[in-house]
Amino acid sequence: MTDTSPIAPGLRKEVLLDIKDLKIDGYTGEEWVPIIKGVDLKLHRGEVMGLIGESGAGKSTIGAAAMGYARDGTRIVEGSSIEFDGIELTTSTEADKRALRGSRIAYVAQSAAASFNPAHKLIDQHTEAPVHYRIQKRMEAQEDAIQLYERLRLPNPGEIGFRYPHQVSGGQLQRAMTAMAMSCRPDLIIFDEPTTALDVTTQIEVLAAIRDIVDQFNTAAIYITHDLAVVAQMADTIKVLLKGEEVEQQSTEKMLAAPKEDYTKSLWAVRSFERDQKARPENATPLISVQNVDAAYTGGVKVLDDVSFDIYEGMTVAVVGESGSGKSTTARCITGLLPPTSGQVLFKGEPLPPKYTDRTKDQLRQAQMIYQMADTALNPKVRISEIIGRPAKFYSGLSGTALKSRVDELLDLIELEPSKYYDRFPPELSGGQKQRIGIARALAAEPSFIICDEVTSALDQLVAEGILKLLDRLQKELNLAYMFITHDLATVRAIADEVVVMQHGKVVEQGPKLEMFTPPHHPYTDLLLSSVPEMDPNWLTTLLEERGVDNVGEAADV
Repeated sequence: MTDTSPIAPGLRKEVLLDIKDLKIDGYTGEEWVPIIKGVDLKLHRGEVMGLIGESGAGKSTIGAAAMGYARDGTRIVEGSSIEFDGIELTTSTEADKRALRGSRIAYVAQSAAASFNPAHKLIDQHTEAPVHYRIQKRMEAQEDAIQLYERLRLPNPGEIGFRYPHQVSGGQLQRAMTAMAMSCRPDLIIFDEPTTALDVTTQIEVLAAIRDIVDQFNTAAIYITHDLAVVAQMADTIKVLLKGEEVEQQSTEKMLAAPKEDYTKSLWAVRSFERDQKARPENATPLISVQNVDAAYTGGVKVLDDVSFDIYEGMTVAVVGESGSGKSTTARCITGLLPPTSGQVLFKGEPLPPKYTDRTKDQLRQAQMIYQMADTALNPKVRISEIIGRPAKFYSGLSGTALKSRVDELLDLIELEPSKYYDRFPPELSGGQKQRIGIARALAAEPSFIICDEVTSALDQLVAEGILKLLDRLQKELNLAYMFITHDLATVRAIADEVVVMQHGKVVEQGPKLEMFTPPHHPYTDLLLSSVPEMDPNWLTTLLEERGVDNVGEAADV
């Protein structure tokens, strides 16, 4: 393998990436319009720059451009300069740019599930680049993969690489993708929301490992995120973007202490929405009752152990826990996608058939899901009218003008103007708008219960707050019950009535929200609460020291 020893500190100020007057246009279907409007960016070896801003600010577009890449429907405007280690990418051949990508420039995407090939094992995909670029032989690449898996605290690092992507949790898959990006020890890594899918405890380990890797190998990084507390831990410098333009740039400490612009200050504002906690109705039958549920996947490995909790009409139960704790598996049991091996799920006091194929259409209608990643949950080639209209047609038998009226009604309900969105396709929408379409699709079935699976984790703070307010309004208007799967404890505070904490497939603590956030806590609940990042650049280092970790590279061993 090539020498991966850190470059001497004296060379840290060498400019690795120099972007000047970057302009990128996007095609609307009729004309080209500017989406990045003359942004400059200078990145040194060993430096991490954080790009922040609300959805549509241009963060990911700039990240892609740093690799000399323009996404479908966009073009880099002539006169822009993107110089990587002395190589001008805007005039390089496609072959030369491809040779850099993966070997010297790596990319860690937000959605690991959409980035891995489901037909190949993780370790085969990991070793492909170092073998292709003749950096390592296959066995060396496999050994290095296992070491990186261990550093990123993946369970059973010697075995997990030999699984397929669907055989590991979302958080584990995200860490595997971070390891894969490091396989060639690149000079530059673009991290595009890499911890969005991770729970707070796993996020700490991944952030610590990323920081350690950047420091050890003198790797430069662009860290794209909407989580301000996370960027505070990772970045040396922060650049704030709005609608394709730079708002301001400062060192992280200066930016956190004294942002100059009003827009930046608005991003720094603490989430304001928090609704009052509701109490359980007296002598009422739960709408959904999960009773002593055990579950296992293929091979008989037990993943749920005696899980029990109730959800009442018009109330929200937040289910929290780290990746692999059983949150989404519990949701699969409720919906009948994974029949329990023992125990049962009741709806209004009556047992539901364990398999969804044995449930009536009305039973299926009552429980709907809103998914975490609207990008993968919505078919990009199907119009919004059909996405929303299909469940309305299936469950209610609507067609023609009645169906159109129902779709228009649902678009109004989610605060999107029907005349503007009825005939659009998902790629023409922002992240927040896509998530609203996911909500409308769930509502089209006229359910009484909705499972919200990490529905705000991929959204910036301002957009996420809008989604929470929308869900709260819909709950009041339609008397909906929610099961809110999340790893974001700020979201729990904002919207939950009751909280269920899960670990290793078991419920370790549950109760009303205010009680759950008031000490004393179960030790695992206390761990979750103490792992929420704070807007302090030294928070991660201090936390690791408190937990007995001498340097961030050892975080994976805690």
